[in-house]
Amino acid sequence: MSINHENMDPVKLEGKFTAMVVCWLLGNGCVFSWNSMLTIGDYYSTLFPRYHPTRVLTLVYQPFALGTLAVLAYKEAKLNTRRRNLFGYILFFISSALVLVVDLATSGKGGIGAYIGICAISGAFGVADAHVQGGMVGDLSFMLPEFIQSFLAGLAASGALTSSLRLITKAAFESSRDGLRKGAILFFAISAFFELLCVLLYAFVFPKLPIVKYYRSKAASEGSKTVSADLVAGGIYSEPGRPQAEEDPKRFERLSNTQLFVQNIDYALDMFLIYALTLSIFPGFLSEDTGAHRLGGWYALVLIAMYNVWDLIGRYIPLIELFKLESRRGLTVAILSRFLLVPAFYFTAKYGDQGWMIMLTSFLGLTNGYLTVCVLTSAPKGYKGPEQNALGNILVLFLLGGIFAGVTLDWLWLIGKGW
Repeated sequence: MSINHENMDPVKLEGKFTAMVVCWLLGNGCVFSWNSMLTIGDYYSTLFPRYHPTRVLTLVYQPFALGTLAVLAYKEAKLNTRRRNLFGYILFFISSALVLVVDLATSGKGGIGAYIGICAISGAFGVADAHVQGGMVGDLSFMLPEFIQSFLAGLAASGALTSSLRLITKAAFESSRDGLRKGAILFFAISAFFELLCVLLYAFVFPKLPIVKYYRSKAASEGSKTVSADLVAGGIYSEPGRPQAEEDPKRFERLSNTQLFVQNIDYALDMFLIYALTLSIFPGFLSEDTGAHRLGGWYALVLIAMYNVWDLIGRYIPLIELFKLESRRGLTVAILSRFLLVPAFYFTAKYGDQGWMIMLTSFLGLTNGYLTVCVLTSAPKGYKGPEQNALGNILVLFLLGGIFAGVTLDWLWLIGKGW
């Protein structure tokens, strides 16, 4: 079966709303396990008080994510996108289950062995993230911008959901013995179940939606080699005979990754700077360096929850065309302006009360989500399917590079405080 792209309006195809919902769930699953680990940072801080787990786990995660994605982005034109994404979601599921196994095997007693095991699982989350986030953003870049927005909103919703669950479980188990541990166990049981759901959605639901079949077939007609397995899974088979590439070789010419990077270097640096700033503050600084306040043990949880909720809200604002920022220069100016938040957080932590810190954290989340969607939905315009896929991978690579830089810079907040 093949699809005629010339006489077809993709907007009228069935499955657009369903595809957006599935993209939202898949985005959620992309970081649900990792956000669960971050959100139960208070449990790990109690279990491993000498090892700075909120900072170390993030620092372990990032080299694996960044290194793996660098290889995948370099090889993206020849990779099987279906296998790549399925491998990532399956690894998320297995790793989430292993967090439970480590905790149950050690009876929640901590120790260096358990800490090393948790760090290893954090590295596995990084590998899974590199497969899924780069693969999905690349895949969705040659479809509708609404699909990328839904996927990115799902990423943020994961943080909001895990924060909400953490507040609920803390309230439910606070007065019980081993309350922190019970909440953590519940967290990763839910996480493992949700990752399994994402495996099933990507394997059996997403590739069969008509609008997804349309865009993948269109990308294949423009020379993409990454979508063939997904086309087969969706019930679309290439027609027998001589390949079209032999009939019209120029039809399949595409810009190289280097050319795409040079043409979009401002977008790439934008992604790097957004996340370098955000991760230099969230979650390590918010968890350990904001002082003691009236909220007590709830304070760090409330800050993380507010960041996640406003990050989610920010990712929906660009859906209102009037408020979407598409100017390349405007995006760069807005992103550079966010660095004023560094002195703002420093002086608020030193002299301000918890209300000002909550407001700043909310603004950090709002701008992070808003600018991320604006960049990733604006950049792929005007390219062929294979080029959009490659550009999506490049931008996510710089996003992860920014995260790695941010979690490294986050340690600077400890200068002068001792260990």
